[in-house]
Amino acid sequence: MYSKEQASKLKQAFWTTFGQYMVSVPSADGLKINWVNYKTNFKYIFFKMDADKRMASIAIEITHPDVDIQALLFEQFYELRNILHHHLEEEWQWHLHTRNDYDKIISRISTEIHDVSVFKQDDWPKLISFFKSRMIALDEFWSTAKYSFEDLK
Repeated sequence: MYSKEQASKLKQAFWTTFGQYMVSVPSADGLKINWVNYKTNFKYIFFKMDADKRMASIAIEITHPDVDIQALLFEQFYELRNILHHHLEEEWQWHLHTRNDYDKIISRISTEIHDVSVFKQDDWPKLISFFKSRMIALDEFWSTAKYSFEDLK
């Protein structure tokens, strides 16, 4: 078992390693990008990656405080789901109005893998592979899809 400080350092080391691994990968628009802290440039739309001692997940999170607007944003993603799934080459789970770890109502489109641990360096290649392909695919999708959200900004 790790102390909070040790766990924090290991997680930080993983994300630093992932960022270094991805630094030479340009965005779909050919720009330099911070893959770990991906910016959608929409206030309430985030691409989130997470890893802990049992699993890893990647998600599109919609966090607008007005649940009706949040639903509109979610519906817009749903209208684009075939394009999204085409880029991802897999289908993800869709959850309208779920609660996050802070008990805040969000909507989430996500996938995850189990039986991996960010605390085991032997699992890092599997985690990096999981995140890399999906973040690149999300970026390719977002490069064109973001324009569909302009009226909802």
